[in-house]
Amino acid sequence: MFKSIIMAAGKGTRMKSDIPKVLHTIFDKTLLAYVLEAVSKTGLTDENYVIVGHQSEMVSEYLRQNYPDAKPVLQSPQLGTGHAVSMVLPYLDTYTGDVIILNGDIPLITSDSLKEFIEFHSASGSDLSVMSAVFDNPGNLGRIIRKADGSLDSIVEAKDATDEQKAVKEINAGAYCLNWSKIKQAFSNLKTNNAQGEYYLTDIVKWANDNGLKANVYTIKDKKEIFGINSKTELAEASKYMNERTIKKHLDNGVQIIDPSTTWISPETEIEHDTVIYPSCYINGKNKIGAHCKIGPFAHLRGDVVLEDYVKIGNFVEVKKTTVKSHTNACHLTYLGDSEIGSNVNIGAGTITANYNPLTKTKSKTIIKDNVKIGSNSVLVAPVTIEEGANVGAVGVITKNVPAWALAITRTPLKILENWVKRKQN
Repeated sequence: MFKSIIMAAGKGTRMKSDIPKVLHTIFDKTLLAYVLEAVSKTGLTDENYVIVGHQSEMVSEYLRQNYPDAKPVLQSPQLGTGHAVSMVLPYLDTYTGDVIILNGDIPLITSDSLKEFIEFHSASGSDLSVMSAVFDNPGNLGRIIRKADGSLDSIVEAKDATDEQKAVKEINAGAYCLNWSKIKQAFSNLKTNNAQGEYYLTDIVKWANDNGLKANVYTIKDKKEIFGINSKTELAEASKYMNERTIKKHLDNGVQIIDPSTTWISPETEIEHDTVIYPSCYINGKNKIGAHCKIGPFAHLRGDVVLEDYVKIGNFVEVKKTTVKSHTNACHLTYLGDSEIGSNVNIGAGTITANYNPLTKTKSKTIIKDNVKIGSNSVLVAPVTIEEGANVGAVGVITKNVPAWALAITRTPLKILENWVKRKQN
């Protein structure tokens, strides 16, 4: 099993934000979370270290609340990437296995690519493996310099590169696999004789070669996976690509998405075949949508939603933390939150499950059993249960449980005042 080191100490100045760069989100999940979960899903790591620096308390608290198995390690002062990794030396003093190092701002990285990288490192017998990608215009990215036999000679930062080296199109993707017992000594030998005056992690490559160790390069298949986020523009670009990748997966699996350009679906959402997603839907968080469902247009699923087969969630319907069983319809202008809804239920237009108590700041559950009919513009004040087959009349405000097959009506009797309009006009 590997250990992982995730670099998350940078300020992210170009983000122009009070929020640390790695805590910015795509589909309400942080950039750091995407990296940690990709590492975890390889099944090849058993311990994760996260290097924190800028706003370290905020990042550390986030880890404590959401990823308690990831250990924050403070880098202060921040003297470069090589210095950052060296902060873990005391924790891995007696460790003799392999370590993978990743940046915490690459949310598009997949567990499959990381697994291939780790397997390449092991199969090639490398002491040091570096992930690379090929770009037509590498810009200010560090260049991979290979030896004649294709192995890794060095990594040269663009600011320190010669014109010949800048012409190289293969770049350093910022991910490393190390034989820790052989490479860890490099971190005590790094120098700051570079344009930035920092301890570069990339310099461990030269150290490895100078000490007769084996260094190789793994080229990732999809270069978009190593796209790093340094600005809000790049965050938007990464979000778009993640969505496009997710939509393609669903299209390939038999989901009909009418207009991919206006549809957003989180990568954690599962959708079965023959479901139709209409334009302008936003599906966020972790959800399970069955087969032959119809979603939208203009529907919003906010996470923790389970829809069984043949469910209709129509236009301007919002659903959160709710399970809906088969053949149930909520077609118009409705909010369903913290609810359990049975089969063959019809939810009338404008229905609201009022699940939040602003005084106690607690949320309660609404339960609607099979074959229930909810009239338009009804408010179901949780906690409340509508038993099987019951009907709720339109404009109902339901604050008590409704028995099976009963009719619940809360509106006042209709009054008609004859000639009222004419009298007011005179």
